[in-house]
Amino acid sequence: MYLKMHLLSRRAYSGLLFSQGSMATCLRRGKSLIKPRLCRNISLSCQRYTVMASWIIDRYGRNDVLRFTNNMTFPVIHFPNEVIIKVHAASLNPIDVNMRNGYGVAALNMKRDPLKLKSTGSEFPLTLGRDVSGVIMECGLNVSYFKPGDEVWAAIPPWKQGTISEFVVASGNEISHKPKCLSHMEAASLPYVGLTAWSAMNQIGGLNQDNCSGKRILIFGASGGVGTFAIQLMKAWGGHVTAVCSQDASTLVKKLGADDVIDYKSGDVAEQLKMLPLFDFILDNVGGPTEKWSLDFLKKWSGATYVTLVTPFLLNVDRLGVADGMLQTGVTIGTKAVKHLCKGIHYRWAFFTPSGQSLDEIAKLVESGKIHPVVDQVFSFSEVPKAFLKLEGGHARGKTVINVINKK
Repeated sequence: MYLKMHLLSRRAYSGLLFSQGSMATCLRRGKSLIKPRLCRNISLSCQRYTVMASWIIDRYGRNDVLRFTNNMTFPVIHFPNEVIIKVHAASLNPIDVNMRNGYGVAALNMKRDPLKLKSTGSEFPLTLGRDVSGVIMECGLNVSYFKPGDEVWAAIPPWKQGTISEFVVASGNEISHKPKCLSHMEAASLPYVGLTAWSAMNQIGGLNQDNCSGKRILIFGASGGVGTFAIQLMKAWGGHVTAVCSQDASTLVKKLGADDVIDYKSGDVAEQLKMLPLFDFILDNVGGPTEKWSLDFLKKWSGATYVTLVTPFLLNVDRLGVADGMLQTGVTIGTKAVKHLCKGIHYRWAFFTPSGQSLDEIAKLVESGKIHPVVDQVFSFSEVPKAFLKLEGGHARGKTVINVINKK
């Protein structure tokens, strides 16, 4: 008993003692100084589990750095607003391939260890994967909207351990109740791309269900994960959508609601766009040369907005370091914003933003039948390297999903 109390005391001191369960009696000897309403059952997940199955990397590189292990350390609740989720399904995004290759490591390590107290490489072993659909196993003391057994979905920020594992820890602010109309495989395809599109079009672009009706929306890279979600979101809000993709994806984007489809392989995209009226909003998932000419197709001096998801922020920080990289990034966005504002156009950058509240809004759209998951292919948990190769091949038509429950 002394050993148990000693371990509990150490964990309480370090902030690890915040999960619901069955060991509260160990802390209620004698006269308690804790108010009765704060006396919560406590359990330590590490007493029941110590390791779990996971796909990890021990260094950055190509696909051969992916390694399966049955001995990944089981996640622990560190803060009272966290939950442990049993992962049923996950999905891959381009950021997972980029992170595997080491892209953005400087900025992400700054977020993980802002005081630089840890040694280089302390992020390893690193689990990739941002999307999760699963069941809550344990809740922190301050988690009030969820309970063990709830089916939830979430997109985990890239500086945290990922979801291609049996269990994952998430903040209560990052999760939402999974739409009941979706399976775990379907649900896992939506959070990251949905929140990215929501950030770009709603939080940064200012579009919503009250002001989007009749507006002309142009989407570059319309057949990918973010693009297919953005098409549906804009149609749900009453917008007129023009999608730019390849001919073999035209059937898909039309099915999702696109009013006009531009095939970038059939000729110069700019020439094809000249045949259409100007646009109120552009979402650019492609970047590169597209940015140089696409803003010419916006309605000037009418509040028209260009939002791109392809930014140099992580590259600048990797190349120049944190301070100089952030400075260079600030100069770049500031210069471009002012330049285009003088021409009557709002120029913006957008990034993925984790938000359980936004997922609640997305869930409503899913349950009302206005947004549907677009799954390109489902891989078993043992086929994760194949799933990465599939994603690296490009030309995705929706999302690549991992069935974590199916180990074979």
